[in-house]
Amino acid sequence: MSAEMTNEYIQEQSTPAPLDRRAFLERTIYTLMSLIAGAVSITSALYLLRPPKNQSRSDWADAGDLRDFKPGVPKQITFERNHTDGWRAFAGKDSVWVVKNPDDSVTAFVPSCTHLGCAYAWQARRGAFVCPCHGSVFSQTGQVITGPAPRPLDRYQIEQTGSRLRIGPILKSS
Repeated sequence: MSAEMTNEYIQEQSTPAPLDRRAFLERTIYTLMSLIAGAVSITSALYLLRPPKNQSRSDWADAGDLRDFKPGVPKQITFERNHTDGWRAFAGKDSVWVVKNPDDSVTAFVPSCTHLGCAYAWQARRGAFVCPCHGSVFSQTGQVITGPAPRPLDRYQIEQTGSRLRIGPILKSS
């Protein structure tokens, strides 16, 4: 092979074929699909690998003095605390039904019926918590007496420090 033929051969091999419209659109579409798939994969991986915020002491709130609660008389109180919900932290008001038992132990109920989440109320004449939406009735200990509620009332985790009552996260009943 002569030098001239070799140069011609190299030039033919190194010059790409002209790109027609169909090939250009195919490459563009495949490139865009690859970029989108990569972006979705990276975003999903980051979402799954990022740790959620841990429950901190700021999730607890002061609910008052235990001496303000009478044994056997449920009392609804409203308090303010910081919430941590997955990746968000925000301040808000919560409500709780506090029952001081005869042995001075305390139970704090979430103020939502376990049937459909309606707000229930204490009816002293019946000696029970009654949900006005569908008629569920709960005892002072949170157990279902009647109604469509599938389980007892949910409770808040509580902590007694001296004469102060602190309300923590919700403990789902089973």
